[in-house]
Amino acid sequence: MRALLAALSLLVPLLAVPHQAAHAAAEENLALGKPITASSHTHVYVAANANDGDVATYWESAGYPATLTAELGADVTLSSITLRLNPDPIWGRRTQTLAVQGRTQDGGDGGDYTTLVPEATYTFDPATGNSVTIPVTGRAADVRLRFTANTGAPGGQVAEFQIFGTPAPNPDLTITDLTYSPASPTETDEVTLSATVKNAGSEGAPATSVTFYAGDDRLGTAAVGALAAGASTTVSADIGAREAGTYRLSATVDEDGEIPEQDESDNTATATLTVRPAETADLVASPVSWTPGNPAAGETVTFTVAVKNQGTVASAGGSHGITLTVTDASGDVVRTLTGAVSGSIAPGATTSPVTLGTWTAANGKYTVRTVLAADDNELPVKRENNTSTLPLFVGRGANMPYDTYEAEDAVIGGGATRVGPSREIGTIAGEASGRRAVTLNQTGAYVEFTAKAPTNTLVTRFSIPDAPGGGGIDATLNVYVNGTFRKAIELTSRYAWLYGPESSPVNDPNAGPPRHIYDEAHVLLGETVPAGGKIRLQKDAANTSTYAIDFVDFEQVAPKENPDPAAYAVPAGSTHQDVQNALDKARMDPALTGVYLPAGDYQTDGKFQVYGKAIKVVGAGPWFTRFHAPADRRNTDVGFRVDGTAGGSSFSGFAYFGNYVERIDGPGKVFDLTDVANLTIDDVWVEHQVCMLWGTNVDDSTIRNARIRNVFADGLNLTNGSTGNRVTDIETRSTGDDSFALFSATDKNSGQQFGNVYENLTSLLTWRAAGLAVYGGYGNTFRNIYVADTLVYSGVTISSLDFGYPMHGFGADPPTTFDDISLVRAGGHFWGQQTFPAMWLFSSSKVFQGIRISDLDIVDPTYSGIMFQTGYQNPSTPLNPITDTVFTNVSISGAEKSGDAFDAKSGFGIWVNELPEPGQGPAVGSATFTNLRFSGNHEDIRNTTSTFTLTIN
Repeated sequence: MRALLAALSLLVPLLAVPHQAAHAAAEENLALGKPITASSHTHVYVAANANDGDVATYWESAGYPATLTAELGADVTLSSITLRLNPDPIWGRRTQTLAVQGRTQDGGDGGDYTTLVPEATYTFDPATGNSVTIPVTGRAADVRLRFTANTGAPGGQVAEFQIFGTPAPNPDLTITDLTYSPASPTETDEVTLSATVKNAGSEGAPATSVTFYAGDDRLGTAAVGALAAGASTTVSADIGAREAGTYRLSATVDEDGEIPEQDESDNTATATLTVRPAETADLVASPVSWTPGNPAAGETVTFTVAVKNQGTVASAGGSHGITLTVTDASGDVVRTLTGAVSGSIAPGATTSPVTLGTWTAANGKYTVRTVLAADDNELPVKRENNTSTLPLFVGRGANMPYDTYEAEDAVIGGGATRVGPSREIGTIAGEASGRRAVTLNQTGAYVEFTAKAPTNTLVTRFSIPDAPGGGGIDATLNVYVNGTFRKAIELTSRYAWLYGPESSPVNDPNAGPPRHIYDEAHVLLGETVPAGGKIRLQKDAANTSTYAIDFVDFEQVAPKENPDPAAYAVPAGSTHQDVQNALDKARMDPALTGVYLPAGDYQTDGKFQVYGKAIKVVGAGPWFTRFHAPADRRNTDVGFRVDGTAGGSSFSGFAYFGNYVERIDGPGKVFDLTDVANLTIDDVWVEHQVCMLWGTNVDDSTIRNARIRNVFADGLNLTNGSTGNRVTDIETRSTGDDSFALFSATDKNSGQQFGNVYENLTSLLTWRAAGLAVYGGYGNTFRNIYVADTLVYSGVTISSLDFGYPMHGFGADPPTTFDDISLVRAGGHFWGQQTFPAMWLFSSSKVFQGIRISDLDIVDPTYSGIMFQTGYQNPSTPLNPITDTVFTNVSISGAEKSGDAFDAKSGFGIWVNELPEPGQGPAVGSATFTNLRFSGNHEDIRNTTSTFTLTIN
C-alpha cells in the first residue's frame, strides 16, 4: 500500500489545493518551512515532509506514541491548526488520535510542554479534502502533535502541518552603533566604549545589559534600563589603557554574560579599534647573558647585559644604570652586580653588551633579576619593562672534562663579524649554539679565546661552504697561541650540508634548500697553553675558504697506559684484522682479561665481533686511540657487535670517526646490541656515524662519559624490553634524531621496559628530533638533564605514538619521572606546518598515564613552552587521552611571538593544542600543575578547548 501511495504522489500537481482554503486571507501558515522534528519516522517519510507545502509528501512515525514538533522561532497567538493528508481517494478514510501541546519561548529549550488541546480522535476523509482543522487558543513558540492511534497506518501521518495565528508583540533590542573614544588612542590613553541600544519591537523591553568584548576577551558591561517600543539609549564602559595593536570589538545585548553564537545578529555590533604605540622610550635588558651558558660548580660566570630601546622615541642621554642580582632558591641574594650604558639610545637600537662582573658558581637553582633605571623619556606605563628575570641553573647536565667557549663572547678583530640571533634553518646563526656565531670572511679576520684552565687541545664547531655540486670541500684555518702561529687545523664540509625534504635530507644540492651546515674538527696543539693563554682562530692568505665559528672546546689530555701488560692482548698493527685478532686472542686465552689499544689511528671497515666471554677493551683515551672508517668510501658500517655470551664486557678510552654523509636506517651503529647484559661503555667519542648505540633487550648496563657528535640519527636508544640500565654524563651535539631515547617497542622482545635511569645528560643542537624522547614504559627515571638549541623539534618528547610498531604504552605504577630538567631555546617546526614546544606531551596510539615532572625550567622557547596534543584515528575520534600527568615546580619564561610564518602558533607558555594537524581535533585529557611560574611570555596559558582540563594549584 505504501509503495502505491508513493507512486501516486507523483500526481501532486493535479491534486494540490490552496494551503489556506479554510482561513481568512489575513492569516498565514506560520509553520511553513520552519524547523520541524519528530520522535521517529519510517523509511523516507521524514518530519520535513510535513511542512514543505506539498501534500504529496508526508511524515509517518515508526509506532506510538509519536510526536511531531514545529519550531516557530517566536511566540505566536494561536487560532487554529490544520492537518492535511493527500486528498487522493487511494488514501481512504481513517481516524487519528492526537493531542496538541505547546511551550512559549520564555520556557527555553528545556521548558515543559503544556496541553493546548486534549487528546481526541479526528476523521480524515478524501471525500472532504482529507484535512482536519483544530481550533486552538493560547500562545506558543513550539507546537507539538502527540499521536497515539491511526486506523489507516501503524504510525501517525501528516502531509501538511499548518499553524495559523498572529505573532505575539515582542521587544526587539538592537545595537545600532558602537564607538570608542578617544578616536585615535595610544597605549597610554584610557579608552571608553559606547553602544546605542534601540528597542525596535512592538512592546516595551525590560532592563538588561550590554557586554563589550575584544575578540573573546570580555572587557566590561553597562546596564540598560527598561526601553519603551521605539526608544533608544546610549551606554558606556571604561576599559582603561590597551596595549598597542588592533582589536576586533563587539557589543551585545547580553543578560547572561556570554557572547551569542551569531555575533553578527541585530543585537550585536562590531568595530575595529587600533591602538597606536605611545610616543615613548621603552628600555629593556636584551639580551642578558652569562658565560658559560651552562656553568658547573666552581666555574667563574661572567654576566653581560645589553640595553634595547623598543620604544618609538630616543631615550634620554646620560647614564642608564643597570643592576643585576643573583638570588638562590630560598630568595637570598648571593651576588649583586652593577653597571651602566651611556648616551641616547635610538628607537629600535641595542647597545653593545656591558660586562657587569663575575660570580663563582655553586650547584643549585638561581634567579637572575635585571633592573634598568627609569628613563626620562619613558612613560610610566613602560617602566615595568625595565625589570626582567631569568632562571639560572648550576650543575644540570653532563659533567664533561672540557670547557666550551662561545665565539660570540670572545674577542674578534680583523673584520670578523658577530651574526645572529636567528632561528632560521640553513643559516649560520640559525644553526649555531645560542643562535649566534662569528664569521671570518676576509684575510686577517680572527676570533680569540682566553683559556680558563690549561689546555693542549682544540675542538671547534665550524661551517665552511659546500662544493658547488655537493660532496664538500677541504680547507685549513690557522691557529695562533699567544700571538704566535702554532699550526693549521684541517676542516672539511664533507659531512655537513644536507638538502631537500626536512624529514629525509640528502647530500645533494639539487634536492632543495640546505640544512645541517655545521661540523666539528679537532687538533692536538703540541703544547700546553696555561690558564690565561690566548688561542686564536684566524683566516690568513693560506686559508682559502670563508668560515663561521660557533664555539671551541679546550681540554688537557694525556694518553693512558696499558693497565696490565700481562693481562691484555695488544694488536700487532692498526688494521681491522689486527684488532679482531687481539679480540679473539683475549677470548680464547683464559689468562687474558682483554685488549689494550695503544695510541694510534686504527683503520676499520666493519664490525668487530665480541663473543664467548666477558672481556675488557681499553684504549689510551679518545684523543689518542682513534678508529677511522675508510676515507675513500662513505656510509660504512663499523663498530662493535657484542654477543649475549660476552655479557659483562667493558669498552673504554677510544674514538670512532665514521664516514657517513647522510642517514641510512639499519646500519651505522657503533654499538649494535641485542640480548646482552651487564656491559660498561665508558669514555667513548663518536662522530659521523648513524648512532652511537642502539640497544634491543639490553639489561643492567652502564653507558657513561661519552661524547656523541654529528651523527645522522639517534645518539643513544634503548628499546624492546631493555631494563635496569644507567645512562650518565654524556653530551650529545648535533644528532640527527633523538639525542637520548627510550622506546618501549615489542617487535623483537615482548618484555616491559622499566628501571632505566638517564641522568646527568646534555643535548645540544639536535637537528632533526628531540633532545630526550620517551615512548612508553614505566618506572623509568630521567633527571638532571640540560637541552639547548634544538633546531626543529621539542627539547623533550613524551609520547605514546607507536610509529606502526607493536609497543607498550606508559604504565601507571611506578610512574615515569622527569626531574631537574632545563630546556633552553628549544622547539621548532617540522613535518610541514607543525610547531613543536620545548616540552611536548603527545597522547596517541597507546595509553598515556603515570607521568611525573618536577623542577622543570623552560627558557626562551622557539614557539611555546609546554604543548599538549592528542592523536586521532579520524577527525572526530581521539586515540587516547592524557591522564594521570602531574607537574611540580615549573617555570616558563620568554615564550614570545616568533614573527615568522608560524607566528599564530607561538608565544604560549602552555598550549593545549586545539587543532594540531589538518583532519585532527583538539587535545584530550587533563594535567595538574603545582607551583607554576611564568615570566615574559606573550600568553601564559592558551586553552580554548572543552576537551582538556588544566588544574593549576
